[in-house]
Parts: sequence; C-alpha cells; structure tokens
Amino acid sequence: MTALTDGLADGWIIARRNVIRTRRAPDVLLLTLLQPIMFVLLFAYVFGGSIKVPGVNYREYLMAGIFVQTVAFGSSMTGAGLAADLQTGVMDRFRSMPMSRAALLLGRTTSDLLGNLVTVLAMALCGLLVGWRTHTGLGQVAAGLGLLLLFAYAMSWISATIGLTVRSPEVAQTAGFLLLFPLTFVSNVFVAGDTLPSGLRPVADWNPISTVTLALRDLWGNAPAGPARGAGVPAEHPALVSLAWIAVILAVFLPLAVDRFRRAARR
Repeated sequence: MTALTDGLADGWIIARRNVIRTRRAPDVLLLTLLQPIMFVLLFAYVFGGSIKVPGVNYREYLMAGIFVQTVAFGSSMTGAGLAADLQTGVMDRFRSMPMSRAALLLGRTTSDLLGNLVTVLAMALCGLLVGWRTHTGLGQVAAGLGLLLLFAYAMSWISATIGLTVRSPEVAQTAGFLLLFPLTFVSNVFVAGDTLPSGLRPVADWNPISTVTLALRDLWGNAPAGPARGAGVPAEHPALVSLAWIAVILAVFLPLAVDRFRRAARR
C-alpha cells in the first residue's frame, strides 16, 4: 500500500512539473486551443449549411464529434513529451532519483488529462456561442464529460507507447497523427455513418471515436434519428461499447507503455 501511495504522490509531482512547464509556455496552450475552435467555426459556418443530419441541428450534432476529435489529437502531446524527455536526458535524471518508475508515465498522462480538460471547457464555451445546446439533465451532461475524459486518458497511453518507441518528439507526433486521421474521418464525427460507402460503414460504426461520439450525443440530447445513428450493437449501446473500448485500450497499452519505458531507459 505504501508503494502505491508513494507512486501516486510521485506521479502528482511529475504532473505538477508538466503543468508548470505549460504555464511558462502559454503559446503552446494557445495553439492547442485554436485548432479545435477553428474546426468548430469552419464546420458550423462554412460547411454546416450543406450538411444535413436527420433529427438534429447540425451544429449540435457537430460538437460531440469535435470534442472527441480534439481529445484524441491532444493525446499526441503525451508521446511527444515523453520522446522529448528521453531525447534531452531528463528521463535519465528522473531515474537517478529515489522515486517510483511508474510516476513518470502516470504524471505525464495526468498532466495531459488536465490540459484536455482546459481545452474541452474552452471548446464548450465556443460551442455555446455558435448555437450548441444540451437537452438533458446535469447528471447526463456530467456523465458525458466523464466519458470524454476517460477516453482522452486511454488515448494518452497509446500515445505514450508510441513516444517511448520512437526516438524523437517530431516522429512521435507525426505517428500519432497518422493513426488518428483515418480514425477521425472514417467515423461519424462530421457526417452520419450511413452517408459513407457501404464498405466503410461497419468500420465507422465500430470505430471507438464513433462510439464515444454517439454516446456523448445521446447523453447530451444531440443524437441523430434513424439510419444516421449507424447500425448494430454500437448504435444501440454506444456508451457500453465505448467503455469496452476504453477498457481494452488501457489493458493493452498501459502495460505495453510500461514495458517500452523500461526498454527506452536502457538505450
């Protein structure tokens, strides 16, 4: 129990260190906020008029997808940050200190989760300004936010695995984008899944980004009607499928990231 407590305490110290670094480089946070806001404004005002989704206003349909896209892409910062620490030798300095080895990964993923929370809150304000509204109770809205942050945390462990596998932050960030771009665009983030070619529809329905997005739409009262929801189990139980995806991602990539960390520390 003491080892677990010490690991959590050390992890929080590393998380604070990363948060302080971000505060000292506000331009990074500003650029991180600008990208999702730009997506909201572009799709709401430029493309939104030509995209119709049955049963829901497109701006309300859009926001859940933008939230999920943003935290997914934001997770790439985890891998880039770990790769930078390895490259600059900071990781070796931490390893020489009397601290839990797990704290380095725990602190990095926790600080990035806090960064995602700030981004989500800023996006929510932007969404309200362009006409997004929730139509459910406070409990369901909070449950949607919790699911979103849990998904963001799981995605950070994928990014951590990538960052500890490659040898530079630039490669880590590029590799993350190469993974996330097809996941984001072969999904229901911007358009309904039934508008995709028939061969891509099952992929879009089972895509974890799609299931989390649909779960948020249900929890916030922004879900489409009819075939636009998708088909099969993911369309009928998106929240359960999303939780299953999160559990699988953590079960696979958390131990894999720890193993990669041990290997990277011996380079």
